[in-house]
Formats: sequence, structure tokens, C-alpha cells
Amino acid sequence: MSEVVHVFDAPFIINGDAYDVQVCGRPAGTIWEGWVEFRGDDGEWLRSPRETTQPDRGALQYWATGLSATYLEGALDRALSPQLVQRTVVATPHFTGPAERVVAEPESSTPYAILDPYAVGAKGETLLRQELGALRGWHLRNIVRAYGLADERIDLETLSEVELADLIVDAVQPA
Repeated sequence: MSEVVHVFDAPFIINGDAYDVQVCGRPAGTIWEGWVEFRGDDGEWLRSPRETTQPDRGALQYWATGLSATYLEGALDRALSPQLVQRTVVATPHFTGPAERVVAEPESSTPYAILDPYAVGAKGETLLRQELGALRGWHLRNIVRAYGLADERIDLETLSEVELADLIVDAVQPA
């Protein structure tokens, strides 16, 4: 059931028109939804669409106490110019499922490197280590393979992410 959670003491005046303003809300499942109601000089009430969702009534009440004149102006505009409701079209699908995904063969056997270790390394070892530290092992292995940074006899699959990062840093930093 909906209820008034906050009433503004003074009328809201815009373009010479005065409006009484209150914020209302209601439970919507496990949350509360809130909207703003305006009463003009003619005595007619207007309401905005849902303006917020909050975890409980207290949070909705707190939200309402912080509304600025600018926000209320926007809410009044939304109340005066409601959005058109989209009509629902009943349609049936033409297919029973999505199209099969076509996987193209890679043009090159060179692994894709997500990062150029030489370009980043030129900006300093600290930055290179930070960037490498954000990557997963498979990215690091691809960098090593794409730039030929390790002897082919090294089994990259057995190296940890830290060891792979050290290998890359050692390979690209000047001696």
C-alpha cells in the first residue's frame, strides 16, 4: 500500500505557478519505490513516474529530504509530460533457435598479445609490472609467445603468473 513519506513545508514555485509537493512510496517486493506528487492551484494532483528505488522506507524518506529545487523541477516536468507507453506486440519467432556460430580459422598461428611489453616497458619497469600484474596467465603466455621472449624449451604452462611476469620484464628491460 502506498503512503506519503515526506511533505515539503513550502510550496514549490516555478514559472509563477505554485505546487504543493509530497513524496510517496510503496513496497515493491524487497525494495521501496518512490515518486513525487504535485498539487497545483487548481487542486488537481499530478504524479511523476517512479523516481527512485530504495532498500526500505527509511532510505526512501531520507532520499526525499535531500531533493533539490532542480530535481523537483525535473520531476514536475516528467509529471506534466508523461512518456508514452509502448504497446506490446505479440509476435512469434521464425526460427527455433539462434544461428550457428561460424568460427573462422585464425589467419596466423602467432598468438594474440593483449599488450606490447616493449612499449609499456619503455615507460618503466614499475608500470610494466603493474600492467602485467593485471593479466591472467594465458595472456602472459600469449605475450611471451607472440614476442618470442622465451626459449622454446621452457614449458610456459608450468610457470606461475609471477614467474611469467618476471620472464617478460627480464626479456624487455635493457641489461
